[in-house]
Amino acid sequence: MAHEAAIRMELEGLRARLPDVTGAVAATADGLLLAGDAPGLPAEGFAALSAAALGVGLRLTEAAGQESLRELLIRSGGGCVALYPAGRDAVLLVLAGPHTNVGRLHLESRRSGARVAALLGGSAAEPEGTASRPGGGAP
Repeated sequence: MAHEAAIRMELEGLRARLPDVTGAVAATADGLLLAGDAPGLPAEGFAALSAAALGVGLRLTEAAGQESLRELLIRSGGGCVALYPAGRDAVLLVLAGPHTNVGRLHLESRRSGARVAALLGGSAAEPEGTASRPGGGAP
């Protein structure tokens, strides 16, 4: 993919800005890996899982009568996994440690999601995460 290097640089920049971030993966809404910066983790597997989680998040948001999906956050004892729309056709998955500042994680990750969307030539999400629904609807 022509934009893989630029997307990878964005993911590396996200990790540099947030030391608690242990990995980041950008994927299509269909689960294909665009780029990954997740040392020691199977980026392609996380790309596929991110698409499945995005689909569930979109369905939950729609069923609840809510507006567009801003993020999906899963917290555990070992840290958190967060998903952010990256325009209409992609998703950003971010892995972070247990002591991460979640507010800053959301702010920086939404900005990175908007940059990834712009690199892909799609409409960039607003930095605050007010993007339209990725994939054009619930899968």
